Amino acid sequence: MPQLPFDPLAAVSGAASAKQRPQWGAIPRVRGSCYLVYYCSGHGYGHATRVSAFARHLLSLDPRPTVHIVSSAPKQVFADSIAAGVSYRNADIDPVIVQPLAYRVDRQKSVEALKSFLSKKDRKVLEESHWLRDIGADCVLSDAAFLGCLAAHQAGIPSVLISNFSFDSVYSYLSTPYIDAPPTPEPELFDSLPTQAAMTLPPDIPIPQEILAPLVDEILAGFRCADLLLRLPGAIPMPSFSIEPGLPSPNWVDLNTRMFTEEVAMHLEQSPSSYALHPSLDFLEQHDGHKPLPRAALSAPLLVRSPSPTVYTAEGRRRLLNSVGVPPYLHNPDKTKILIVSFGGQVFYKPCSRAHSRSPSRVGTPGAFATAMTKSLNGIPREVALSKPSDMSKEYFPDPDRLATLLRSSSLSEGPPSVVASPGLPPPKPVTMARTSPLKIPGAPPVAVPTSPLGKSSRRVSLPMLQMIPPSPLLTQEAKAQDDYPGWSSAPEDEFEEELPCLLPDESWIAIVCGVSKEWGREDGEELPPGFYVAPRDIYMPDLTAVADALLGKLGYGTVSECVDACTPFVYVPRPLFIEEHGLRLLLGSEGVGVELSRSCYEKGDWADAVQEAYMRGKDAKAKKRQEGETGKRRKEGREMARGLLDWLDRWKAGARAMSSSPAA
Repeated sequence: MPQLPFDPLAAVSGAASAKQRPQWGAIPRVRGSCYLVYYCSGHGYGHATRVSAFARHLLSLDPRPTVHIVSSAPKQVFADSIAAGVSYRNADIDPVIVQPLAYRVDRQKSVEALKSFLSKKDRKVLEESHWLRDIGADCVLSDAAFLGCLAAHQAGIPSVLISNFSFDSVYSYLSTPYIDAPPTPEPELFDSLPTQAAMTLPPDIPIPQEILAPLVDEILAGFRCADLLLRLPGAIPMPSFSIEPGLPSPNWVDLNTRMFTEEVAMHLEQSPSSYALHPSLDFLEQHDGHKPLPRAALSAPLLVRSPSPTVYTAEGRRRLLNSVGVPPYLHNPDKTKILIVSFGGQVFYKPCSRAHSRSPSRVGTPGAFATAMTKSLNGIPREVALSKPSDMSKEYFPDPDRLATLLRSSSLSEGPPSVVASPGLPPPKPVTMARTSPLKIPGAPPVAVPTSPLGKSSRRVSLPMLQMIPPSPLLTQEAKAQDDYPGWSSAPEDEFEEELPCLLPDESWIAIVCGVSKEWGREDGEELPPGFYVAPRDIYMPDLTAVADALLGKLGYGTVSECVDACTPFVYVPRPLFIEEHGLRLLLGSEGVGVELSRSCYEKGDWADAVQEAYMRGKDAKAKKRQEGETGKRRKEGREMARGLLDWLDRWKAGARAMSSSPAA
């Protein structure tokens, strides 16, 4: 057999004597195949996306295994693997980390949720173990629900942990002395922020180790039942397998640098097959006693959903952007750059607009005017938009040639757009479009930034409306010197050059927001910020990530893996109480581009600098990837991983048969 990227057969050997494992009755499966039950944590979409991806790799094998997913995540997030033949059952199989914001953890409520789950653990393990025996399951896969490992152990079948972290480490980290306080708002930028939910969040108080330790030990005991670890990239230490480093997990992080200590970083650079591991836990006596193979921990390739091969073609890109409502003249990647805003399933809402005490900054690029005069389809029901293209095409997809003519006649290439002067009055000051607007996630303070002059809210700064007719001549320095316009204000130049927080680097950028409400953009009659578009809720994220030039969100395995695969730079808002984040930062540092955006900058809409930095650092790799296209590399790696797993399971079964036929059995 050819050597695989990870080879379970090379890492396990030997057998021990025990009674033969009970043989279960007939089950509905492909002839000659095995029955795999995949327990998937419902905490975040990253678990679901990689479980779905690996399930499809398993189903691509011959003979084809039977795969059944059990998860508290909704059925629709496994739609692609279910379509390929996976069965699904919804079940409450793991506790949750309570998040009032996408990047904030409520420690106390998280501990309460854990206590509640553990109070039901024994009953749940008994129910699941009976079900596993009833269906004749051959092996349990877990990502990363400790209940599945416990149930498999009680049922007398092997279990495999497939993850980059385990929740014993996550809960243990709730004792870290680091205090996750919300950023202090700048009074001149947040005129009503004290009324926002973020200001009423409970204080962040570490959970004492004496309270956490016995709870974490119960989680650790579940993961200790697993027989094989397939450690995904972006990993943190796995204390249920590796003896060192041990819990508590706050000891792994340097509080001054907010990074893993040097010892932990060196540990993660090593192959897990070299670690000193905790030994296997024997089955219960009625289920074979000793296990036929020793425990093993191995490196696994990146599990990620692959984008559609066509998305790297001009036609595929066009279809995807049309589905979002991006007009055709913005489809060219050489002229338009795309920022994806995605917080892993967290929903965005558009709050009330707020006026700003400072004047909008000047933007001296033609794109500002073009963007302001173009609306997106967002906020309009898709069925309505698509059913009446003739009624909407002029408004939402203006003719590019006509628009170009109007722009040329507006002399925009020579400076900012002007507004039309009324007869007998001095010309008004030049007005530009700041591509900014408030955004927020549930419970979070809004992104309080200057709003579009085209907005209708009475709370916005009152600015003249632009009109698509040739404007009055721009005011020149010579005309001002001759005082041709006595009504012109002689405000200091610094006043006009004052920069406000800016969402996007310049007018060549647009943004596509994921996970927003259907009513977003229609609340109170307001429009979307210029250049912002809403992705359909069912959009295939790997394709959207592939066309993007940068992504803004929180660090999670699903988003990070898709960014690494598509060579899309990642601008991330830190989640300091999620210890998994440290492993994902290491992954971005070695295989991608990651730029941190502070919470305060995120919340006031000061994104532009971080987005531009990420874009510049990753643009060469992105250009190369677009030229290369979808190669099928990840599919090949995933298929090899799936074959290696089934080979390990065959070895397990062969060892069990040898044990049962030995004289000592």
